[in-house]
Formats: sequence, structure tokens, C-alpha cells
Amino acid sequence: MVTRREFLDTLALGTAGIAISSTAKSYAQIMGANDRLNFAVIGLHGRAGAHLSSLKANKSAARITHVCDVDAETLKKFAADTQQEMGEAPATERDFRNILAKKEVDAITIATPDHWHTPMAILGLKAGKHVYVEKPCSHNPAEGALLREAVRKYGKKVQMGTQQRSSPHTIEIVEKIRSGAIGTPYLAKAWYANVRKSIGVGKDAPVPPQLDWDLWQGPAPRQAYKDNYQPYNWHWFRVWGTGETLNNGTHEVDVCRWALGVDYPETVSAQGGRYQYKDDWQFYDSLITNFNYPGKMITWEGNSCQGMRTFGRDRGSVILGTEGSVIVDRDGYETYDWKGKKTGEVKAQKEQTSSTDLTGRDSMTDRHFANFIAAVKSGEKLNAPIEVGNVAVTMLQLSNVAWETNRVLTLDAKDGKIQKDAEAMKHWGRSYEKGWEPTV
Repeated sequence: MVTRREFLDTLALGTAGIAISSTAKSYAQIMGANDRLNFAVIGLHGRAGAHLSSLKANKSAARITHVCDVDAETLKKFAADTQQEMGEAPATERDFRNILAKKEVDAITIATPDHWHTPMAILGLKAGKHVYVEKPCSHNPAEGALLREAVRKYGKKVQMGTQQRSSPHTIEIVEKIRSGAIGTPYLAKAWYANVRKSIGVGKDAPVPPQLDWDLWQGPAPRQAYKDNYQPYNWHWFRVWGTGETLNNGTHEVDVCRWALGVDYPETVSAQGGRYQYKDDWQFYDSLITNFNYPGKMITWEGNSCQGMRTFGRDRGSVILGTEGSVIVDRDGYETYDWKGKKTGEVKAQKEQTSSTDLTGRDSMTDRHFANFIAAVKSGEKLNAPIEVGNVAVTMLQLSNVAWETNRVLTLDAKDGKIQKDAEAMKHWGRSYEKGWEPTV
């Protein structure tokens, strides 16, 4: 049997370039998969399209037997798309709990709003399902800790959707950095730029007849429906979303800490605000956050409503070391010597870095699903298990706390908990709608 390392080596062409022609489908065939896992896709707007695309790429090892959404129109359309793409009509459900009760479902994928990620993942684990959950894996740090505990207790596989962890060129350059290619890495800077429009001021409105608003809210404290919440703007309301840091910063900050070989920082600080528009948006549109370690630092700059690029890119990371530096994004990487002279470039195929793509179909996600499927079927090591993925998530949730409280947070480097600041620690968890509190 071809090993995963050998498979990745066939994808990487070293220092001159990288030509990725194989897909996760061929990977599944290499693994010799005979039986297909039964997947249920839950939360069908936006990112779920990438789940469908990647399960199609892994069709020899997986099928979609069920799809679920609280919006009847979204559910109907996605079911039709699934039948067309997979060649099989999935069963449809509006209440995910009905899916968890079905023994034939092996794994669920979660592409719901953020406030559902941990509660739904834990319920899935309790029901004996493996879980692929989009980032962020939790809405707040307390949930991340709960999810880690649930993974340990129930013993099923849980992969977080930081798909760059399965990118061959990113794996390659991180290995080179770790091997001393730029000396000792000490500073990692990540960025994100987009030109999001104003969400305006919402008006009370009747709940659309096709939407189960109560189930959509689930564990979140109840809110009256307004006309600027759906289908995407929930990201910018604290009761459901987590802001741009968790919506997009998670990816690049995770790459930064991976490259530097660090986990929780000693301190977190964040400065920013809502500058471009005056509307219902409850987070910043511009934020600079710093994570400090002994002898190292990570910084992330997010601009939701300003399209000025960094190094000609909407998003990416630069890793600086004592002997050189590396710029890495989803399209490849560039290497530089200590004086800033370019020394090499590696390009990937089928990846993309555009901030405006809200679905994100790409070969990285195909491989990330392939890795998840192989972990379930044969015990392969997950590329983004919760104990790894939750670190960057918690860090960025704490940057939100630092911004909201306007203070520097000192952390326990073992688990990220805020030290000697009871007021800031109140933001560690959240309140829940009665009866929906997640428990392990």
C-alpha cells in the first residue's frame, strides 16, 4: 500500500514548483477503499458547497446519504445539487437530531453558523458519529475545551476545517522551516483583506415561511427576527458569530503557529474598530492583534472593508527567521534570503486565495476530506484534530476578548485561560437558551 507520505511526495516537485494533478479521489483509490462511508451534510448554505465538491472528489470512499437544513428552500436546492453531483438522491431532514438517530449515518459534516458548531458536534459524538466541523470549532473558549473533552470521551474522529493543514506545499514549507531553512523563525505575520459592504440597520420582519427560526437559533438566547441576519450576516452579531478573526483569521494564524512551533501565547492584545460603516455590525472591520511568546510573536491584521493587499495577496502569511523568510498562501510559497532577495518559488494548482469566494471549493479541501475519511477507515492520523485546531481558535477568540475589554490579556500557556483578570474571564463562556446547554 502506498503511504500518505509517498502520496504527498508524488504531488510535490521540490524547490522549482509544485504541480498537483492528482485529486483526493485518486488518493481514496490508492488507499484501496472498498466500502463507502455514509455522510450527512448539515447546514447547507455557502461552505457546504465545498463539502459536496470534496465528497464528490472522494466518491469512491464516501457517499452523501442525508442532507439537512432549517431552511426548506435551501434544503431542496442542495438535495437536487447532491443528486446531480453524486448520482444518488439523499434523504432530506430539517431537524439534525433526526439524522443523529439514524444508525446508517457514519459521519456528519457541520457547516452551520458558528454558535452551532460545538453543541452539534458533541451531540454527534454522543450519537456515535464521526464529525467534520468547519472552523471555528467553537463559539467561545469554554466550548472548545468541552469539545476536546468530548473527543476524548467518545473516541470518534473529529476534523476541523482548516484545510491548509492538508495542503502539500504548506506541509512542505513548514517542514523546511522546521529544518532550519530560514534559520530560527521568530516572527509570523498574517493578514486578510476584503471589501464587504454595509449590512445596514435591520428592521423587525416576519420570519420567512421556509425557515425554522427557533431551530436555527438552537443553543443561542432567543432574538426577534430582523431582515439583515440571513443568510450570511449572522457572522457579525456576537450572539451567533465570532467576527472576521474566526471567520477567516483562523486559517492563517494556524499556519503561523504551525510554522513557529508554538501553542498558546503568554499575552494577547488587540486594537481596532468599526470604521468603514455605521450599521448593525457588532465587531471590528479593522483589527490588529498580537500574540507574544518567549522570543517569538504572531500578528494578524484583518481588514473586512478595505481591499488593500499585502504582498499582492488578499490573504496569506509571512514567516521571518534569523537567516531568511517565507511568504506562504493557498497558491504556494516564496522564499527569501536574510536581505529580502527572492531565492525560490513554489506554485500549487487548483488552490485559490480570493477573499470574495464564500464557498471555497479547492483541492486542499478535497485532501482534507480524504485525510478525514482515511482516519475513520484505517486510523490515519488526522491533519487537523480538535486538540490542534482548537488552539488557533481559542487564541483568536481571546483576541476578541482583548479587543472588547481594551486590555492586554495574560494567559496560562497550558490551556489559554486568562490569568488574574476576572472581568475578562467572564467572556470565556456564554449563556445558552434553556435546554440547549452543551454537556459532555
